[in-house]
Amino acid sequence: NLNSLLFALPALFAGFKNYLPSPSKEQILCHRPRGLQCISPLVQSVEETPEPIPAKIKGHIPTWINGNLLRNGPGKFEFGNDKFNHWFDGMALLHQFQLAHGTVTYRSRFLQSSSYLRNSQHNRIVASEFGTLAMPDPCKSIFGRFLSRFEPIQPSDNCSVNYVLYKGDYYVSNENIFMHKVDPETLETKEKVDWSKLIAVNGATAHPHYESDGTTYNMGNSYGKHGGTKPLLVLLRAAAVEETLKETWKLLFLSQNANVSLSHNAGSSQDLVSDASGLWPVNTQQILLFLSQALLENRRMLFFFKPFVTFHQINAFEERGCVVLDLCCQDEGTSLALYTLQNLRRSGEGLDQVYASVPRAFPRRFVLPLHVGPDTPVGRNLNPLPHTQAKAVKGADGKVWCTHENLHPEGFERVGGLEFPHINYSRYNGRRYRYFYGCGFGHLVGDSLIKVDVETKNFKVSSSNPSTELDLKCKEVQLDTDSAFLLLLQNQSAFLLVLDAETFQELGRAEVGVPMPYGFHGVFSA
Repeated sequence: NLNSLLFALPALFAGFKNYLPSPSKEQILCHRPRGLQCISPLVQSVEETPEPIPAKIKGHIPTWINGNLLRNGPGKFEFGNDKFNHWFDGMALLHQFQLAHGTVTYRSRFLQSSSYLRNSQHNRIVASEFGTLAMPDPCKSIFGRFLSRFEPIQPSDNCSVNYVLYKGDYYVSNENIFMHKVDPETLETKEKVDWSKLIAVNGATAHPHYESDGTTYNMGNSYGKHGGTKPLLVLLRAAAVEETLKETWKLLFLSQNANVSLSHNAGSSQDLVSDASGLWPVNTQQILLFLSQALLENRRMLFFFKPFVTFHQINAFEERGCVVLDLCCQDEGTSLALYTLQNLRRSGEGLDQVYASVPRAFPRRFVLPLHVGPDTPVGRNLNPLPHTQAKAVKGADGKVWCTHENLHPEGFERVGGLEFPHINYSRYNGRRYRYFYGCGFGHLVGDSLIKVDVETKNFKVSSSNPSTELDLKCKEVQLDTDSAFLLLLQNQSAFLLVLDAETFQELGRAEVGVPMPYGFHGVFSA
């Protein structure tokens, strides 16, 4: 998320269209296509490619683009006869597209984490992951296996989510206490970092924020992620923190003693919503908590709204005494439990049914007034901004309740919602902006690139061409002023695509003749 480039995993873009804005609706009826193409090849184990191989160039790769496009995601889903259950469980495979003066090479390496090395040594799964509980050693005695049920589950160091940058060094990260330093040129695994040995946290997000001077902000807890403005930090969490912690530890205990994973318990519970960084009760309102960056001032404000789930934030900025917060939101918390490998590898009607049951994410805007006090009128909309219909109303109990504005028009459900949003980060992070990009989800994985105008609600879609033989799925996007990187994936091989960010016109592509599983996030290292 560092440099001004637009990239994604994976999609073939053969056309696009504009939709005119129309009045927002509070609820969107989900588009339910039939006959979805099987994506099983995108979630199968592959071999690493540790030595760089040249890519075949079609069109031209701009010569001013020089550096490494680094991506992260699962790449191995079994050891011996043991198989992982969930997409998140796969061992981290690090990818590199190296661009130099119009040429491109590709390489990949498995992260040499303790989880990967132990599983490889024993040729079975010995380290528990999000959706897979490691079974006790069969060589232990019956009593030893019984006692192992009461040993605490150790967090995995399988850092398969993202690349993050600290003090000029590159690390791969997940959502718990571990990171691994890696060499962006060779993808070699260096030292392992345990956050809990440095600061009192039980986890840190894989999506930090960066200032222009290199300062990095992250959040270490188990409640959620954050968006940032220049003078404020915005934390999203649940209301009942203590109850959340109790439920989380209860699930950990139940998981270990019932031979099921944490994701199984969370996904099957009717009282909990599962998120990549925590669990929280859905029958309580959620809270936005503001902390000033000068934490010694101990300034905080609370805002209340109906429950929803958010995994990725678009942007946040301050204007006329308010913070405007844009998020990708789901109204249900069942999506993580549905992304099992069994579901992703389905075909035909079974695949259609899984897709129909997955909650869709839609872009929404909240406006949060910062100057609320005893004299603030009750029952009046406190949003002074004419360009948004979001509401913030103080109740008789003093609580400020917020209602969102949809950042999309009617008809947006046809693209399947939107996730993995990106802005021109270096220019507009924490500032008022107009455009963002994201992936449309007309499938279980992204299948289109979308550009949204937050002022007019117009959006442009560049989608995969159903007449082609390629099976391409869009992953993640990041904007540059002139052109766009798109990392694309098909069934048999992968390629890097460069598009014009304004018109979506293809400039060039670099084809790589090796398979690449569908992954998560990445950065560009100049």
